[in-house]
Amino acid sequence: MKTQARRRGSIAVGAVAFIAGVLFATSASVFAGQETSRPRDLSGLVATESKRLTERNAEVEELRGEVQLLEESLDVVVEAPSEAEALALGLGAVRGPGVRVTLDDAPPSAVSDVADDLVVHQQDIQGVVNALWYGGAEAMTIQGQRVVSTTAVRCVGNVLLLHGRTYSPPYVIEAVGNVEDLVAAIDHDAAVAIYLDYVEAFGLGWEVDEVDELTLPAYSGARTLNYAVPSPENHDRRTQ
Repeated sequence: MKTQARRRGSIAVGAVAFIAGVLFATSASVFAGQETSRPRDLSGLVATESKRLTERNAEVEELRGEVQLLEESLDVVVEAPSEAEALALGLGAVRGPGVRVTLDDAPPSAVSDVADDLVVHQQDIQGVVNALWYGGAEAMTIQGQRVVSTTAVRCVGNVLLLHGRTYSPPYVIEAVGNVEDLVAAIDHDAAVAIYLDYVEAFGLGWEVDEVDELTLPAYSGARTLNYAVPSPENHDRRTQ
């Protein structure tokens, strides 16, 4: 009987390891694919990859569910994260008072010799995000998506690429925390001050609203990390 139980446990452990491997492979292959089938234009490429990422995330969530069931069948005791860890990982929704910051491109009537003067840039969004963290934000969202430690704010052309999805302005950032501290951090941030110069000069959109209660959803994206590695050719050159 003990031998049979041990065999069942070994099979279940192997299944968990296999599915975990699939999770990593799925995450790493999000942006892999047939180069010849990709659109040549930037907007088409972003739209195609965004769709593929959505499909992969759905697969990852399904596999996570299978892993959880196998862990439960093995009576594996998984230590629950601390409150601070759960908050940093975005594992649950957060409610409370906070601020809502909206940034937008200049109106069509605005004129400048430099087209970049009339649009919201990556550094503008990042400046607001950094100011809110500095002001003690407990949790934050951009365009309704929870911001976590692996979140990267990137602009592709004139759109925002966030967690594999694309967004056009206006860009809405919400943060839960002490409202007075959050507003003060925004008012004294150097990067935000630069953006406000363009607001004044070219009419870029800017609004800061104090909200009695915000509800920020839990993070629902992939939690695995992708990273670059040197090619074998470059590695061989370094070791010579």
